[in-house]
Formats: sequence, C-alpha cells, structure tokens
Amino acid sequence: MAIWVNKATRVICQGITGNHGAFHSARCIEYGTNFVGGVTPGKGGQVFDKDPAGNVIKRPDGTEARVPIFNTVAEAVDAVGVDASMIFVPPALAADAILEAADAGVRLVVTITEGIPVMDMVRVRKLLREKYPHVRLIGPNCPGIITPGECKIGIMPGHIHKPGSIGIVSRSGTLTYEAVHQVTALGLGQSTCVGIGGDPVNGTNFIDVLRAFNADPKTEGVIMIGEIGGSAEEEAARWISQNMHKPVAAFIAGRTAPPGKRMGHAGAIISGGKGTAAEKMKVLRDCGITVAESPADLAKAVTEAMKAAAAHK
Repeated sequence: MAIWVNKATRVICQGITGNHGAFHSARCIEYGTNFVGGVTPGKGGQVFDKDPAGNVIKRPDGTEARVPIFNTVAEAVDAVGVDASMIFVPPALAADAILEAADAGVRLVVTITEGIPVMDMVRVRKLLREKYPHVRLIGPNCPGIITPGECKIGIMPGHIHKPGSIGIVSRSGTLTYEAVHQVTALGLGQSTCVGIGGDPVNGTNFIDVLRAFNADPKTEGVIMIGEIGGSAEEEAARWISQNMHKPVAAFIAGRTAPPGKRMGHAGAIISGGKGTAAEKMKVLRDCGITVAESPADLAKAVTEAMKAAAAHK
C-alpha cells in the first residue's frame, strides 16, 4: 500500500518538450514510472524518446522508451488512459493547464511550476472545489510525489528513496530530501513522500496528506516538515491531536527569519507577528507532537515518536 500513486498509475507530462519537462520526464521514466504520454500543443504525433542532452531514454528493464506526444490532454486520455499529469508549463499558462487536465478527467494533477500568479491559483482552487471535486492537485511550486520503487512524479532524486514505512509531507523540497536520506540511512524507508509546495495557495494541504497516511496500513510513522508563514502547521497539529492514531514528528524551518521578509517560498513570510517558527513549534508540542530542533534530527525525532507511541500501547 501507499497513498495516491503506485506502479499502476498512468502518468503524462504537460510541457514534455520543454527543457525542464523533458529532463524530468526522462528521469521519471528511468525510475520506473508508468509514463504513457506527453502533451505539447502543436507537437501531437511526435514521439518522446530522448532527453534534452540527446540521450536515449530507457526504462529500468533496459528497453527504450517511446512515449507518444499529444496536442491536448483530452487526446491523451482517449488514446492511452491517464491517471495523473505532471505539469511543467510556464507560469502564465500553468493555471489553464491544471484546468485542462481536470476537465479531461485526470484525477491527480502534480504541478511543479513555480511563480504562478496567486490570483490564478485562487481561481483554480475555486473551480476545482466547485466543478472538479474528484481532482487532487498537488502543488504548485512543489517537488512532486513519490512512492519509492513504484512511481515518481516530479523532480525528487529517486536514488535516495527506499520502500519502507515512514510517510513524509513537506512544504520544502530540499528538506524533504534531507528527511528521506536520514530515514533511508536508518533502514526505515518511506511509504510515500509528498511535497505540497511553498506557495500561499495550493491544492493539497498537510491535513489532506495526514488523513491519507492515517488510513494507509503501510505507513507506521510520519514526518511533517513545515516553515514560517500562514497557519497550516497549527491547523495540522490540532487535527493530529484529535484524529491521528500514528506517531508524527515535525520540523519548522525559518527560525531565524526576520518579520515581514519573505524567505524563499512565496508563503514563507511572518506577517503581523503571526506564523513564526516559535509559535508553530509551541502549538505542535502542545498537541503532543515530537518536534525536531534541527533538520539533522528528523529521523531521530520520528523514531522517538514511534518508540513513545509503542510504549503507550
């Protein structure tokens, strides 16, 4: 078991012929993702079989990949069947790309694109809730989602992941990789890792992912990585205290950030004295969640949380 993606998930890339889309589509195919097509308007009928450096793309079994390219997502859905779309469309066009995938019946849309205007995402989220409630959007401005050994949709380095029992959800891509590396080194591995992105308006929040991990029999513990800005971590902490029956460890990035200055992500800003790392960490601890003081202690924190949970059984 895992959440949302597995080896059977049929994946396409919108923007597959752009440099970033081509590079990361090739890496996903090489990882073993069930990649069935790509979409670039005006390039339908072509075949994607080489990365931007001109290297032939091969699947894990050594066979050469020949992925069909379509003009629209609807054409791809009709021709090959699509469960998930990875979006590498430029920011000005990304909102429409998300809605195109939703309108074509794609149930999981993973948007890697950074810099999408906030008002575009407000419009997208409203339409998804009202017209496409069955569609799950991950991102934007995120590293994607991976179920180790089965399916990688996004930009994460696949080689550091190992199938296992720890679910990871994070606003930060880089810290996701740090957590992955640590739990892999301990031999615990990961069930699924989800990068929800650092923008102020996104499609999937901490609680969405935590709820899925809570229901997944393979996930035995969870690492939640937050950062300054907004109130998503506090809301997640309260949800965990009331609903989660699995141990959770957390880390909040941005403890030294000055108020009023955006740090990295568009949503990482302390405004009106709210959204500070100290405030978030206090709420997490008050809700009984193990909090790591340093990103170097992520794996240690989740193992402590799992030991404490086992002792209380």
